[in-house]
Amino acid sequence: MGVVYEGWDPTIQRLVAIKTVPIADAGDPETQEALARFRREAQAAGRLTHPNIVSVYDYGETADVACIVMEYIEGPTLKSLLDKQERFGLAEILRIMQDLLAGLDFSHERGVVHRDIKPANLMLTSADRAKCRAKIADFGIARIESSSMTQAGTMMGTPAHMSPEQFMAETVDSRTDIYSSGVLLYQLLAGERPFEGGMSAIMHKALHTEPPRPSQISVNAPPAFDAVVAKAMAKRPADRFATAGEFAAALQAAAANPAAVPAENEAVEATVVTARRPAPPPLEQPAPPPARPKSSLVPVLAGAAAALLAVGGGACLLLRGPQASHPAPMPVVAAPVPPAPREQPAAEKVAPAASPVPERPAAPVASPAMISEMFAQITATQRCAFIGGEVRGNGEAVLTGIAGPGAEQDIRRAVASRAVPGTIQWRVASAAAAFCPALDLLQSAAPPFGATGPHLSLTLVNGRTALRDGERIRPRLVMPGFAGYLRVDYITHDGNVQHLYPQVADANGTVADRIRLLSAGEQVGLGDPVPGQPGWEVGPPYGTDMIIAIASSQPLFTKPRPANVEPAAAYLPELDAAAQAVHGGAKLTVNALLVQALAK
Repeated sequence: MGVVYEGWDPTIQRLVAIKTVPIADAGDPETQEALARFRREAQAAGRLTHPNIVSVYDYGETADVACIVMEYIEGPTLKSLLDKQERFGLAEILRIMQDLLAGLDFSHERGVVHRDIKPANLMLTSADRAKCRAKIADFGIARIESSSMTQAGTMMGTPAHMSPEQFMAETVDSRTDIYSSGVLLYQLLAGERPFEGGMSAIMHKALHTEPPRPSQISVNAPPAFDAVVAKAMAKRPADRFATAGEFAAALQAAAANPAAVPAENEAVEATVVTARRPAPPPLEQPAPPPARPKSSLVPVLAGAAAALLAVGGGACLLLRGPQASHPAPMPVVAAPVPPAPREQPAAEKVAPAASPVPERPAAPVASPAMISEMFAQITATQRCAFIGGEVRGNGEAVLTGIAGPGAEQDIRRAVASRAVPGTIQWRVASAAAAFCPALDLLQSAAPPFGATGPHLSLTLVNGRTALRDGERIRPRLVMPGFAGYLRVDYITHDGNVQHLYPQVADANGTVADRIRLLSAGEQVGLGDPVPGQPGWEVGPPYGTDMIIAIASSQPLFTKPRPANVEPAAAYLPELDAAAQAVHGGAKLTVNALLVQALAK
């Protein structure tokens, strides 16, 4: 709707943010309405001076533009961090929510209802998450008690965070902000919003269904917080927390006893899930980008994410950076055990019957093989993920591989819905959605979860996956335990493929495929500066790319591929078809890794 500038106040010597909107036609009714709302934003925020609310300093209009001068915030919005799939620890979640609720409590006491609480309108004062504070921004659709501009019959807000009364276009009060704050808390705890879909789908769910409890979706969500979220997101405003301060107090109480589970007869019965969420729709594939110009003998390739992943024959290895962390193990899902009968007083004891009823046999304990089979079924149907792993003797499942956005939540939800026993260690590297076609290809060609088939080793020289501009990309592979043919490709984040093997350069520098049979366990080094072999260097654009490798006992292609860059959208379907064609009657194993390319 406009532009926000970084500005400088020379009188007070401070940075400011100047939010502007153009005035195209002052006489147009829509322009007049937009201007009225813009003025009201200045009025609403301008009457609120609080550490957790972005301050408004001034407002002005010219014939062409209206502007609000406000506090300059150095840090990002909460939305920008969630969009990067960043997760928050419980201490961070509590601090963010306490800041939000403190700002809302102050706002509500002064008769201002925000009506659009969402991650995009919560700004962090610093990029340092350990020290930052949260501030509420954008009172553009706020309702001021003295204002008659937003009354019943007007539906405004952001669908995923709107309260039921907003969808019904009813008059709202401070409890609509309580609801939206509950949605935000749900998203921080579970890693996803409670209701997804289009406008009509979200509206139906918000009015008629209950979302899964956060602790059902994420092992990092303490059970005690389920009741807090349920009360904040109650359908009827009267059933929610009466004030933001009451909401904050409930959060503190839950944090003091995070493992507590409310009794079924308590007032938080709304946490019971009445309908399980359907499986998410297939992820849309990005449009294929234009092919790059033909490269020289030493093409420049960009690199990718900071984790190295080696996955082959269903077994995976992930080398994580120092900042990586593993989520808490998933709790064991077991049938409830009935309480032991209370012993009767001696005088009232009843003699045992002559033919006692035999005790009910104990429920069978799932073996590691049974648990592994469950995970094999779940991972085989997961889209945008290349996941393998194993189940240890204690029932702990270790998942390794590469996965796109939302895969972890999908798998954990599937595990919870099937009541799979044991715990989970999630050691899966994250990839962008652009790599979903490659991940689906790898998953379809890989052995099932828990299989102990032949492994294709794939690493980079010295195990380094973070490479600077100008450094060579030098993959190292070890063939699996069968003789076969090898294919190695480099997929760039902008949608192109550079073929790394089999390629050989002749004396004239002409590069062509030289397909040959490799022996079992044979070592293959690529990218070294030696005659007869192409080399690849990291260069701009820097970002997240992927190397994939396939070893098969039969050649995948009978004809050489183009020596230069191919569009991934054209190549990957052909590679997938070739892999599936030989998979049934030949030995085949796959692997992949991510690398990070950095500027000098």
